[in-house]
Amino acid sequence: MKKVIQIPGAPDPIGPYSQAILVNETLYVSGQIPLDPKSGDIVQSSIEDATHQVMKNIMALVLEAEMTSDNIVKCSIFLKDLNNFEQVNKIYGTYFRSLPPTRETVEVAKLPKNVEIEISCIAVK
Repeated sequence: MKKVIQIPGAPDPIGPYSQAILVNETLYVSGQIPLDPKSGDIVQSSIEDATHQVMKNIMALVLEAEMTSDNIVKCSIFLKDLNNFEQVNKIYGTYFRSLPPTRETVEVAKLPKNVEIEISCIAVK
C-alpha cells in the first residue's frame, strides 16, 4: 500500500505527481526544487541558499514519514551548471554527518521553473 507524504502547509506540486510516496518501509521523494513551502516563492538568491532550501524540503518530507537523514540511501542531484558542484557539495554534506547516501550529480539543460538545482532521494526505515 502506498501513502502520499507532503510537506505540511506546502503548496500543491506543480504537476501531476506527489511530493513523496511511502511504500512499506521505503520513501520515494520526488525531485525537490528551491521552493519555499510557506510563501511559494523560488529561492534563487544564490546556489547556496537554493541548495539549503532544497535540502530543507527533503528533510521535511523525510521527517513527515517519521525518518531522518540517516534513512536516506540514495540521492540524485541535477544542476544547470556543474561549475556549482563545489558549493552544492559543501552545503549538501552538512545534512549528512555520518554514512552519507549513494549519489550521482549531473548537469542538465533546464529544470522546472528555471531553477538552478533539483534533488530527489530514496529513504528506507
